[in-house]
Amino acid sequence: MSSMIKRYGPGEEAKIGEYKKGDFILTHSDSFYGWLIRFGQRLRYWGKDRKYTRWNHAAIIISDDGDLMEALSNGVVKTKISHYKDTEYHLISLGAEISDNRDRTQEVSFADASWHESYGWLTIVSIAFGLITGCKITFGVEGQTICSGLVARCLERTSVIIYSNSANVTPAALAKYFNVLPPSTNVSKGIPPKGRRGSKPPGKK
Repeated sequence: MSSMIKRYGPGEEAKIGEYKKGDFILTHSDSFYGWLIRFGQRLRYWGKDRKYTRWNHAAIIISDDGDLMEALSNGVVKTKISHYKDTEYHLISLGAEISDNRDRTQEVSFADASWHESYGWLTIVSIAFGLITGCKITFGVEGQTICSGLVARCLERTSVIIYSNSANVTPAALAKYFNVLPPSTNVSKGIPPKGRRGSKPPGKK
């Protein structure tokens, strides 16, 4: 998979020109649903794949100025990549073989169309159930999404082929797909942002 991956540690920040709309980040949160994602991922990913469970949040870049679209507990919102300057994140820049300008525009269009959606709590339950039991049945509610599911569905507008239900893709699955490797285990993740709610579409509170 042709992509460029760069880690930004706590206090570091990707600058304009280092990313494009349609790229994405893998990072961290310390919310309850973030804890659930970490817990579920560690049930599924063992041995050599355990390293991919380092991340429990993902967000899609929707502008060359660092605007993000991400699914938080209050739904899909617009934020900024600068919100993550105090925590580690990995920037995954898609290569030209994966995504051309038209693909990137489609990614952003899909993210914009998802702006009104609620957070996919039932999807989290479905993922946890599948990870615990090994059951292949998935369920959710139309119009709801989780962070990594939103990114995966945007990536489907490129040449990326996701063989599972994209709505149920976890951050660890994205990390494995793009072979995003963590630093050594003693490297700090920093402090995930707290209390960010982002902006909602006009007319929605």
